[in-house]
Amino acid sequence: MSDFDLDTFWDTESREHQDVAAASFATLRNEFSAMLEACTAAIQNGGKILFFGNGGSAADAQHLATELTVRYTKNRPPIAAIALTTDSSTLTAIGNDFGFEHLFARQVEAIARPGDVAIGISTSGTSANVLNGLKAARAAGAATIGLSGRDGGKMADFCDILLIIPSSTTARIQEMHITLGQMLCGALEQRLGLA
Repeated sequence: MSDFDLDTFWDTESREHQDVAAASFATLRNEFSAMLEACTAAIQNGGKILFFGNGGSAADAQHLATELTVRYTKNRPPIAAIALTTDSSTLTAIGNDFGFEHLFARQVEAIARPGDVAIGISTSGTSANVLNGLKAARAAGAATIGLSGRDGGKMADFCDILLIIPSSTTARIQEMHITLGQMLCGALEQRLGLA
């Protein structure tokens, strides 16, 4: 039997979550506003939002694209959004034929257009396939946004807007990514007059 203490675990996790959430809300308002403006402009001008990431960040990409294309707070017209993490045939073909580092760039090259927004999600900011996807999006004329943590890794080199969660704990970074992502969905519905 381990010496696991649920009370200590509970208190430590909840305190760290609250601290990271408070620090994120205290420092990222301007970056969130810029992300909202970029996404609003893209949708108003007939563009779309592309989400991509690995692992838990892939799940976030799917979650957020679904909130936009289906609904968030109420039934309304769909908002154009795509997660580049869901097509197993495309993902395995790119991985096999070109390499895993090209997983998102290849898809971005195929579908991104000027005026679109590409949102790359990477807790470390160093995922090669996310960085390559952002680089391809910039080359295609899309606005590039990064959701990261720690020191932002290498994402600053490829992002017009970068939201860095002030934490080095992957779980806390991911918690704030989905929180900010869902806030984006809610704010977009309201800014577009759909809520």
